[in-house]
Amino acid sequence: MRNRNQRIAYIAVVAALYAALTYAQNLLLPGTATMAVQFRVSEVLNVLALFTPLAIPGLTLGCVISNLYSIGAGLPLDMIFGSLATLGATLCMYFLRKVKIFKYPLPAMLMPAIWNGVIIGWEIEYFFIDGPFELVGFLTQGGLVALGELGVMLTLGTVLYFIIDKRKLQKEIIRK
Repeated sequence: MRNRNQRIAYIAVVAALYAALTYAQNLLLPGTATMAVQFRVSEVLNVLALFTPLAIPGLTLGCVISNLYSIGAGLPLDMIFGSLATLGATLCMYFLRKVKIFKYPLPAMLMPAIWNGVIIGWEIEYFFIDGPFELVGFLTQGGLVALGELGVMLTLGTVLYFIIDKRKLQKEIIRK
């Protein structure tokens, strides 16, 4: 990216795409992008973190914006913890982008499942389940969240990654 305005615009577009995809999914298929077991299609955009660090603030901001929906229910927790999970996952994805197994960045693609599974699993068990914190409950909730993330990243994410990679679109993404 050439200048500051272009970088800000890129971040804003990524954030808007993430939020718009999440809101559209919630509108068309209520609950599929906001429940404990979710298949949030907007998470596919995490793949952009493999190609440019500018995607990281865009995805994090997009997660904040899309989770504003939870505040309507009086719960800003998803906005906080979901965004932290996205930030951690995308940072790790960027740093692991060159670690590949058969030309596929598998370790990086697993990061959203790991980060969201741990952080959101903890959030659900700690804040939304009555009674004391239980390890089995945490592992169950975290596993369900991770399963949804794996579903998105290993299907749609893989397709998006190879489209960008094979068509050399990363040059457009990170145009200097």
